[in-house]
Amino acid sequence: MIDYSRARERMIAAHLSRRGITNPDVLEAMRSVRRETFVEPGYEEFAYEDTALSIGHGQTISQPYIVALMIERAEVRPGDIVLEIGTGSGYAAAVLSRIAGHVYTIERHAGLAGAAQRRFAEGGYDNIDVRIGDGSTGWPKAGPFDAILVAAGGPEVPHALKEQLDIGGHLVVPVGPRDEQRLMKITRVNATDFEEQDLGGVRFVPLVGEQGWSDDLAGSRVGPRPANSLSERIADAAEALPDFDDPAFGRLFDRFAERRIVLLGEASHGTSEFYRARAAITRRLIEAHGFTIVAIEADWPDAAVIDRYVRHRPASAPRHTAFERFPVWMWRNLEVKDFVEWLRRHNGEKTEEPGRAGFYGLDIYNMRAAMAAVLEYLEETDPRAAAIARERYGCLTPWQNEPSTYGRAALTEGFRKCEGAVVKQCRELLEKQLHAGLEAGDELIDAAQNARLIASAERYYRIMYYGGAESWNLRDTHMFETLRHLLDARGPRAKAVVWAHNSHIGDARQTDMGTTRDELNLGQLCRENYPGETALIGFGTHGGRVAAASDWGGKMEVKTIRSSLEDSYERLLHDTRIERFLLDFSRDAVLAERLQEPRLERFIGVIYRPETERLSHYAYASLPNQFDAFVWFDETTPIIPLGPEHAAEGVPDTFPFGL
Repeated sequence: MIDYSRARERMIAAHLSRRGITNPDVLEAMRSVRRETFVEPGYEEFAYEDTALSIGHGQTISQPYIVALMIERAEVRPGDIVLEIGTGSGYAAAVLSRIAGHVYTIERHAGLAGAAQRRFAEGGYDNIDVRIGDGSTGWPKAGPFDAILVAAGGPEVPHALKEQLDIGGHLVVPVGPRDEQRLMKITRVNATDFEEQDLGGVRFVPLVGEQGWSDDLAGSRVGPRPANSLSERIADAAEALPDFDDPAFGRLFDRFAERRIVLLGEASHGTSEFYRARAAITRRLIEAHGFTIVAIEADWPDAAVIDRYVRHRPASAPRHTAFERFPVWMWRNLEVKDFVEWLRRHNGEKTEEPGRAGFYGLDIYNMRAAMAAVLEYLEETDPRAAAIARERYGCLTPWQNEPSTYGRAALTEGFRKCEGAVVKQCRELLEKQLHAGLEAGDELIDAAQNARLIASAERYYRIMYYGGAESWNLRDTHMFETLRHLLDARGPRAKAVVWAHNSHIGDARQTDMGTTRDELNLGQLCRENYPGETALIGFGTHGGRVAAASDWGGKMEVKTIRSSLEDSYERLLHDTRIERFLLDFSRDAVLAERLQEPRLERFIGVIYRPETERLSHYAYASLPNQFDAFVWFDETTPIIPLGPEHAAEGVPDTFPFGL
């Protein structure tokens, strides 16, 4: 059950106050209106996200920040008479009605107007009048107005609306072609003079009417694409990618080889081309440039099974199968298996261990395997310490298989001792590793990292119960700290390749994650702590198919990816008509500057819900600030999950996937 009151307060804090909305009347009005009652059925869970939502008829309900911004800039005061153009769902009019004396609102779609009127009646909003008609000409008989707000963009400021402003009144309206709209504030100084203020770039549906766009041209691209269009500029800067097996593919990324950390992203967890591209790049960085760390968005204990295999280390006992936790296909797939086999062959040619490349997990989830690994190490090296550790971990044991339920139990006093116990165990192992220095060996390093994972996981599952940015930030901070410990353990000349989702490796400060949700991520932390030594490379696609589930814990399905949205970066890249390419933002400073203004960017994880794609899988980002480069595959295919048919005959006992 969604706690809408709490979600509303989070909206006020994260999406409004933090972004500069300060007017107390506006904040209180936004707090008093239940936005979930103004969205379409099935979309209630997204009501307090800072995003526009479809309401049918090609129209949208504006994102909360834009609603608040327009009301604040229009300087709406108690008792004012206000005109709104574009009733839509009725949400903005309802918010206005909590401040103004009376609100007049115009909607050209009869179906939307009727639904809004019903919502007003049911919610007790009795100071709103609705009219069906052409909003571009206003409502002359009801004016003059102290404020006019227009929720659709016209080619210019409608003259009729300016004339219906009272002296000192304010008109807030988007103006210009859809891709270049500016939010304008018009203030009437006297009978003939007006002042204009540009409030910044926005994107609204077209204002259709006598003093707006004609119905047949609204929202469409009129005329041929200009010669200097962004897509053509991107096409000029793009470097075509050869086949994955062509050595030239990996050589294209030599430009990043001097960095200490190269982070390779993915726009989904189930796309074959992303895995194969990362494998080709990583092979080149290992073979030609001395990278010895491959760190992935996976749990440390699972990756440790692979690491033993690829570095020809003895298998641990008791042995467990890697990557059995949902989503199993994310790492148990043919693409990863092929890379793992290559890495084992490569390491087999190295006579000394320092030259071998390791395979490591950065993530936080697998508490059960981490506890088992710590206890196994201590049983062999210090049985007395093992007994103490077993007692310390005892309070976590009931939740080691389903640790997400730990957060609820941790609310009780009896389980608060877990935090101190696991942290103490972690500290003791880390001190042992510190005293042993770089000669500690892989087994102690492995045990110490598992202890770190348990300590982080305990905090993660405890705060996950409350939700919000803190759990995400703890997870990505843990991944960064793990990466830093790996670099320290492998020595000052060690270099790492990271495989993780775009949401982890792109700089969070350049996306909605950082600007509206106060979240940080691995890529941001690498840039901050290793300035000039970090390369962030994102990946994307326009369409095709992907391996994903419909719900968490659900079975893997092969789903068709919907074509990218018109206002997205993906659509710009698709419009280049180039099937696959590398876009290095440092090659064209003018292009990078033109791409800086935030656009929609698609993020597909292990869950893909095409029916709510705009809400579930798109966020605003500044692509050239988020990444140093971007790898594009216009049409993509799903990964191939491993099955018994992929088990090779005569594989060694240490074969990690347990097929």
